[in-house]
Amino acid sequence: MSEQKKFVPFVSAGSNMAEFTIKALIIGLVLSVVLGAANAYLGLKAGMTIAATYPAAVLGMALLKIMKGSILEENFTRTVGSIGESVAAGAIFTLPAFFIAGIWNPFFTPKHYITATIILIAGGVLGIMFVALLRRVMVEDVDLLFPESTAAAEIHKSGQGGGGGSKFLFGAMGLGAVIQFLGQINFFALSWEKFYSFFNEVKIPGTMMKAKGGMLISSPGISPAYIGVGYIIGPKYASLNFSGGILAWGLLAPIIYYFVSPYLTPELLQSWATLKGITIEKASDAGWQINQVWRFIVRPIAIGGMLMGAGYTLFKMRTSLITGLKRSIGDVKKAASEGATAVERTEKDLPFTWIMIGIGLVAIATFVVTKFAFHTGYLPAFVAATVMIILAFFFAAISGYLVGIIGSSNNPISGLTLTALVVTALILVLIGVDATTGGVAAVLGVAAIVCVSAAVAGEMLQDLKAGHILGGTPWKMQVGDIIGVVIAGLVMFFVLNLLNQADIAQGIQQNYTGGFGSKNLSAPQAGLMAMLSNGIVGGEMAWPLIIVGMLMGLAFILMQVKSPMLVSVGMYLPLETTFAIFIGGIIKGILDMLNKKKGFNEAQKVRIENTGILLASGFIAGEALTGLGFAPFRIAEFNIPSIFSEPPLLIGFSVLIIIALILIFVPMRNAGKADEPAPPAAGM
Repeated sequence: MSEQKKFVPFVSAGSNMAEFTIKALIIGLVLSVVLGAANAYLGLKAGMTIAATYPAAVLGMALLKIMKGSILEENFTRTVGSIGESVAAGAIFTLPAFFIAGIWNPFFTPKHYITATIILIAGGVLGIMFVALLRRVMVEDVDLLFPESTAAAEIHKSGQGGGGGSKFLFGAMGLGAVIQFLGQINFFALSWEKFYSFFNEVKIPGTMMKAKGGMLISSPGISPAYIGVGYIIGPKYASLNFSGGILAWGLLAPIIYYFVSPYLTPELLQSWATLKGITIEKASDAGWQINQVWRFIVRPIAIGGMLMGAGYTLFKMRTSLITGLKRSIGDVKKAASEGATAVERTEKDLPFTWIMIGIGLVAIATFVVTKFAFHTGYLPAFVAATVMIILAFFFAAISGYLVGIIGSSNNPISGLTLTALVVTALILVLIGVDATTGGVAAVLGVAAIVCVSAAVAGEMLQDLKAGHILGGTPWKMQVGDIIGVVIAGLVMFFVLNLLNQADIAQGIQQNYTGGFGSKNLSAPQAGLMAMLSNGIVGGEMAWPLIIVGMLMGLAFILMQVKSPMLVSVGMYLPLETTFAIFIGGIIKGILDMLNKKKGFNEAQKVRIENTGILLASGFIAGEALTGLGFAPFRIAEFNIPSIFSEPPLLIGFSVLIIIALILIFVPMRNAGKADEPAPPAAGM
């Protein structure tokens, strides 16, 4: 019976097949930086990231096939290539919070770069160290199905016979880049908005005051990336996200502006214009005013809803979380006791002593950063380092466990980070730390390390499970990911700064306050982290608005809204963003209806799904990389050529139609024959 249960990998343990090679490493590192940068761009703008395992697998396979690489080299490349997305997720959820909270202003200085890089690398290394302790127990657990890992492994297996879908990914990347380029040079309008006044002045019932009634109307953003996001998350979740936008811009902002407008006297507008550094004409513009209502009143309400949504997500997963906590302690003991046992190549992790040294070095790095970069006392620095190690271990174990059940795409990293932030903030406040003693920065630093650790741990364990199926060598994959984390950590701050500086420069030209937290770089998770850390440690919480938002989130839960968090994120984002994501979801819904109408079998549906996800991922990467390419020109205030002084929106709508037709008909044309075997489903 035991012989029947023994697992046999695709490549035997006794094989000497090439795996950790220079070409595989270099390709993986390039993919790590590229996919990480693309996710940073997407996450700051839309508040979401896409799992990089599938694109990394397809791109790595395509490049290594040209170089005659082996399947284990492909597995190694995918492992290293996908880790940058996890570092990016940790970075965008937390580092912009230093800017939004007013701690790092300007965002870029050599000191800030060094501090941020240490945080990212320390968190990434810590996640890998903890996963190395837990890997064997988790990947062999029959209760953990690892759906995305299985799909990734099957993609590599099927790729041995040729194909792999790289043409769809590369083609969509190219088209997404062209569309973004044409938008940047004003060939078409990227978006359109206008304030429509219902009446010039309306009397407020029961008062002698007269108010302005109106609403800001917006088109969907002409963005392949946003369309791709909506396509991937599907019509239901895209609709939920858009419902938040409708609540914010169709209900809250208009009704609040209605009651606020009588107080916008010429004297107040003049002081407002002076404070904001804009003209009095701009301050008197109703469209600009309602945008300020959304930014300073509606957004904090949305943050309260996000807070409730994150708590509810963790509550729903309480059984899995508690199970993960109980098992993680026993897993470490088991891993440590087996460290000296001779094992096969496919079961060999990093040495236990190396793991302990790595964890110790991260603890020391956290202490040094907290004491000398954030200027706290020795006791708070020691407490912060201790709390960080404890929280990072438990959350890394929980993250890995959840990935085994639901995949990394659904891993609630922001909820785990939020919990770490609140716990750390309360502990530091209890020992007497406040905003004047570096408390806010220390809280954000610990939360950032825990966030990166949990994100990297989930992604690493997912890749290790795929490697377990294929016959990869764990310690080689772990070393590869350490290198990937270091490289991604070294460059990620530059990516964030590039986007921040470009938006600040654009804001100066167009009379809006640019940078993280602006309309173009919403960074919703970072905004939440900044407000909570300032509120708990610095006593600056906008509690009335936060409480209203939490009660709204509770109402969503009582109404059994499928994802209260996603609705609140939709309220936090500009309407053009949620509108475009909604259009992407509608496109996916139309495709699903056509598939049902044509009677495709399951194998054909899987092929359609895989092709669509590759196209959507390509659109996201193409726009993101082109957007990053234009950022230096905006920072340098270079005069980017314009085709039209007033770019037409009609061409933009034509672009949306072209994207929609591609995402519907290209997948359908590649459904294959009904009698062909089903390929692996994309794990996104």
